[in-house]
Amino acid sequence: MKKNFLFPLLVLFVLFDLGYTFLQAYQLPLEGDLPSIVLPDAECQQVLQDPFGWAVLTRNEVYVAPNRFFAHAAMVTYFKSVPFALQRLVSPISSVYAACALFAVAVQALLLYVLSVYITRNYHLNKLNNWLVMALLAPLFQIAGYNDQMGIIDHSITYTFFYAFPMTLLLLLLLPFFLAAVKGQPLRLSWPSRLALVGLMVVLAFNGAIITGVVAVLFFGIGLHWVLRQWQVSGGFNPVQWVQRIPVLPATLLGIFTLLCLYSLFIGLNEKESVGHVLPLLERYTRIPSGLFWQFRKLGLPLLVVAIGVNTYFISRKLPATPEGQRILLILKWLTLFSLIYLLLLPLGGYREYRPLIVRRDSIMPLILGAIAFYGLSTYFLIYHLPAQIRRWYIVGVVLFAAIYINADSFKLPQVASNVCERQGLERLAEATEPVVRVSAECAVMAWWKINSPEYSETSAQLLEYWGITKGKKLYYHQGW
Repeated sequence: MKKNFLFPLLVLFVLFDLGYTFLQAYQLPLEGDLPSIVLPDAECQQVLQDPFGWAVLTRNEVYVAPNRFFAHAAMVTYFKSVPFALQRLVSPISSVYAACALFAVAVQALLLYVLSVYITRNYHLNKLNNWLVMALLAPLFQIAGYNDQMGIIDHSITYTFFYAFPMTLLLLLLLPFFLAAVKGQPLRLSWPSRLALVGLMVVLAFNGAIITGVVAVLFFGIGLHWVLRQWQVSGGFNPVQWVQRIPVLPATLLGIFTLLCLYSLFIGLNEKESVGHVLPLLERYTRIPSGLFWQFRKLGLPLLVVAIGVNTYFISRKLPATPEGQRILLILKWLTLFSLIYLLLLPLGGYREYRPLIVRRDSIMPLILGAIAFYGLSTYFLIYHLPAQIRRWYIVGVVLFAAIYINADSFKLPQVASNVCERQGLERLAEATEPVVRVSAECAVMAWWKINSPEYSETSAQLLEYWGITKGKKLYYHQGW
C-alpha cells in the first residue's frame, strides 16, 4: 500500500522539479558564444568544414575548436530548427529562450535517468527504485542557489552543450560496460549496438577537452584496477596470463575510444584560444587551492561532502559487512583517486582568462557528478538496508538535506542573472525601423559584454534576423557606450 502511494508521489516530485528547472532556465539570458557558433561567424566556420582536424594534422593550422566539431554541429542544428518549431506557439523572442530551457531540461532529465540506471542497474521507468534515485538527486541540480559552485546545467546554454550534454552521453556510452562488470558477466552486444557505440565514441571524442580528459583518467583507473586484480588471481607478475585473460570485445571497443581521444587531444593542442593565452604551468598549479576554496565558499559542496561522509560512516560502522556495502566503499576509494589524478592533470589542459583559478564548476564537472552519483548510490543503499529504527531518522535527515538545496534554488533569479533587461533590448530591436539601434546600457544583449560600437553586433544582428526577431539586419550598440 505504501509503495502504491509512494510511486506516483516520487514521479510527481521529479516531474515538478524538471518543470521548475524549465521555468528557471527560461529566465536566463543569452550569451556571447551563442551567435558566433550558431550563425556561425568566420572564426567558427572552419571547424564545421573540417570535422576531424585534418588541417591541424597536415598543415599545422591553428583555429577555433579543432576537436569540437560535434559540439558546434549540435548547437547549429538545434538552434537553426527548434526555435522555428516553437514559433508556432510563442513569439520569435520567446522561442529562443524556450529552446534554451527545453534543452537544459532534456539534459537534466536524461542525466537523472542514466544515473538512476547506474545506481539501480535497472532500465525500466515503471519501477519505484529508479524514481526514488531520481528524487534523491534532483534537488542537487541547481540553476540558482549553488549553481556557481556545483551547477551541472550552466547559465550559459553553450556550456550546457559543451559540458553537461557530452558528460551525459559519456555515461550513456559506458553504461553497458559498467553493468556487465558489476554483474560479473561478459559484455554481449549485437553488431548494430557495437556500431552505434563506435559512432557515439566518434561524437564524444570530437566534443572537446572535458571528455578526453575524463577518458584518460578513467581508463587509467580501469587498467590499474584490472592489473591489480590479475595480480591477485595469478599470485604475482604473470603478463602472459594477463594478456590471455583480456576480454576481447570491451578491450577492442574501449581501445578504439582511447585512440580517438588521443588523436582529439593532439589536434586540440592547436586550439586558437589556448595558444593565445599562456600562463606558466607552475603558476597554474599554485592556483588550484584558490580555485577549490572558491568552490567550497558556499554551503552547497561542503554539505554534499558531509553527507557522503555520513553515508560512508553508516555503511562502514552501522551495517554488517556485505559484498554490496564493500563495493560501495571501494567505489568511493576509486572515486577519490580519480578526483586526485584529474585535479593534478587539470592545469595541463591550458589556461583561460575567464577561468583564472583553473578550477571551476565546468572544469571539475566530472568530480561534481561523481560526488552527486555517490551520494545517490550510498543513500539508496542505506534506505533499504538500515535497521528500521535508524532508517526513520535517516530518512528525516535525507529530507532535510534535500530541503536545504530546494530552498537555496530560488525560483526567481536575481536581476543580474535574469533575461528581463535583455528581452527589453530584443523587443526594442524587433520594433526598430532604423538600421542601427541604440539599446539600454543596463545589460548586454546576446553578448558577454556591452557593445560600444555597432559593427561588433554584426554576428548577433544576422542571427536575430535569421530567427525572425528583427525585420532585416539591425546593428545595435548600448546607450552611453
